[in-house]
Amino acid sequence: STDLTSTVGYDSIIQHLNDGRKNCKEFEDFLKERAIIEEKYGKELINLSKKKPCGQTELNTLKRSLDVFKQQIDNVGQGHIQLAQTLREEAKKMEDFREKQKLHRKKIELIMEAIHKNRNLQYKKTMEVKQMCCCFLPLGLQCHWGCTQPLLHLPCLSHFWQLFLKLAQTKSALEDTDRSYQQSVTTMEKIREEWQNEHIKACEFFETQECERISYFRNALWLHVNQLSLGCVQNDEKYEEIRKSLEMCSIEKDVDFFVNLRKTGSLAPAPVVYENYYNAQRNVTSARSPAPVPISRRGPLPTPTSAPGEPDYATVDGYSLV
Repeated sequence: STDLTSTVGYDSIIQHLNDGRKNCKEFEDFLKERAIIEEKYGKELINLSKKKPCGQTELNTLKRSLDVFKQQIDNVGQGHIQLAQTLREEAKKMEDFREKQKLHRKKIELIMEAIHKNRNLQYKKTMEVKQMCCCFLPLGLQCHWGCTQPLLHLPCLSHFWQLFLKLAQTKSALEDTDRSYQQSVTTMEKIREEWQNEHIKACEFFETQECERISYFRNALWLHVNQLSLGCVQNDEKYEEIRKSLEMCSIEKDVDFFVNLRKTGSLAPAPVVYENYYNAQRNVTSARSPAPVPISRRGPLPTPTSAPGEPDYATVDGYSLV
């Protein structure tokens, strides 16, 4: 501003820096809230995997797949809890950065406030002295009769020496005031130069801080997105373990395992033979009935098929059960 005592530009810079600090605080609060959500979500997943039954009576390969499934869900929950801790650490770093900038800027602001105060006081003093100089009449004085003619006007001759003395006193006071005015202007110029130099230094410092803040803020956002991406990649790796386990799940093996585990024998019960307790001859004939034939193990299970218009349960998303 062309006004020496104006601080409009300086105030605008300070307001912008305060807005930037506020923006950092908002992102810091965002990270803290996200950490709370991630931690809660992770704990809920862990509780779900530990407390909720999920195929607990399954056997053999499918049981192992379900165990891997629950373990990896637990690992996913642990991953979200770890991510919550990471987000809290990043929020703390943002807070430390913000407070560090605030502390450094406060020193500059105190210097600028002091120099603004000194500049304004000296400017006010200089203007007061200047106004005093303008109040003196260096070339003439008003006479006893209110005449504004030169001092040697004949009606004023009787008061000549008195007016001459006043003129001398006024001239001396004027010279003193003029010297004081010159000194004030000189002092004012020194203060103005000092203020201008400090103002330039302050602006350069504030610009450096703003560049650092934008760079730090941008990097913090980039890092946050990378952390989220890493969490997704790690989760996908855990889910891949579940898919690998499911690939090892064999329907035939599980059925065979169940049959071998629960089998009671390889022969079917013998047919019930009628016995005639009133006719011995018929009992002999009945006793000559053919011996039971052992029943062999059933063949492999047929592939599930679906009626026309119904979904095909033999395949799921391109994966065949055959």
